[in-house]
Amino acid sequence: MKILIIEDEKELAKSISEYLSGENYLCEFAGTFGEAMDKIETFNYDCILLDIMLPDGNGLTLLEELKKQNKQDGVIIISAKNALDDKIKGLQLGADDYLTKPFHLSELMARIYSVIRRKQFNNSNIIKQNELQIDLLAKSVSIHNKTIILTKKEFDLLIYFIGNKNKVISKSTLAEHLSGDFADMLDNHDFVYAHVKNLKKKLYDAGCEHYLKTVYGTGYKWESN
Repeated sequence: MKILIIEDEKELAKSISEYLSGENYLCEFAGTFGEAMDKIETFNYDCILLDIMLPDGNGLTLLEELKKQNKQDGVIIISAKNALDDKIKGLQLGADDYLTKPFHLSELMARIYSVIRRKQFNNSNIIKQNELQIDLLAKSVSIHNKTIILTKKEFDLLIYFIGNKNKVISKSTLAEHLSGDFADMLDNHDFVYAHVKNLKKKLYDAGCEHYLKTVYGTGYKWESN
C-alpha cells in the first residue's frame, strides 16, 4: 500500500514514515504545497496524509484539486488546528478522516487501515473469492483453507490487484505502486514481471483459479464476477 505524507515538519514526517514502513507501507513525501500538487497530479495513492497548514499554500486547496480530478485516493487530514470549521470543510471537500496533532502513530495507522478497508474492500477485514481468502489484519492468504506464504511484495500486489479488480493495470502503474518515486529511475519493468510470475505460481500451485490474467502488450487484470 502506498502512502503520501504531505507534511512540512520533517521530523514528524520521518517518524510517520518509519512507523508505517515497519508495517509494510510504501511512503512518499511532500513538504510543500507545490511538491504535493505535483505528486497528486502524477501519481495515485492508497491514502494521503494531509497537513492543512503548508508554508506555501492551504491543504484544503489540494483536497479541492483531488475532487476536480475525480481521484479516489483516501485522505486523512492531520493538522495542529482543531477548528471545527476546518474539520467540517475538509470532510465536505472529500476527506475521509481528520486527526489532530499530537496523535499516537498506532492510532494513525489504524485510521489509515480503516480508510483503505472502507474504500477498497467494502469495510471488511476478510476478502473472499471462492476458494481464496485473505485476512487483511493478519496479512495471511489461504486457498482451500490452506495457508500459502507470500513475500511482502507479493501480498501487496495481490491486495492491489483485488482492490482494482476487473481493471487492466499497466506494468508502469505496478512499478510505480511497488517502487514509488524510484520507478522513473528503472530501465525496465522486469522486476514487476518477476513478482507477478512468482505470485501467479504460488496461487496456482495451491489450487487457485486463474483470476490473474495477463493482458498482452498492456499489463494485468484480476477478474472477479
